[in-house]
Amino acid sequence: MAIQKNIQIKNRKARFEYEILDKYTAGIVLVGTEIKAIREGQASIAESFCEFNERGELFVINMTVQEYSHATHFNHNPKSERKLLLNKTELKKLFKNVKTSGLTIIPLVLFTNDKGLAKITIALCRGKREFDKRDDIKDRDNKRDLSRLKKSFNN
Repeated sequence: MAIQKNIQIKNRKARFEYEILDKYTAGIVLVGTEIKAIREGQASIAESFCEFNERGELFVINMTVQEYSHATHFNHNPKSERKLLLNKTELKKLFKNVKTSGLTIIPLVLFTNDKGLAKITIALCRGKREFDKRDDIKDRDNKRDLSRLKKSFNN
């Protein structure tokens, strides 16, 4: 596997399942071979979510980073919890919203910045109801049909 310059691993289900209220960019605390595996694109945030521990620290749960192929027995655990790095004010605001409003924090994009550091874009979300999802599907179908009509009209 060749190491790619810009990695962007997206959580495609998040925008369909949740209504996004606010976005934050956070750093991730990684161990040894995790960053190398992420730079190879061997990560997934599809089923992941974020949780606070008893000390008020934010962790991403269920984020999968596959084991690095060239590592020895010092490899990492693929499904371990990883701490997120945010400002104290941002953490307090998120904690308050999660506890009082019943909102959830979902990772949207895992990426590497210009310096090669792994960052994650997280969002404060509210779960969509079934009729909201149906409306989204209807809107998407209407846009697709409209673009087909425009294309056939222009030709």
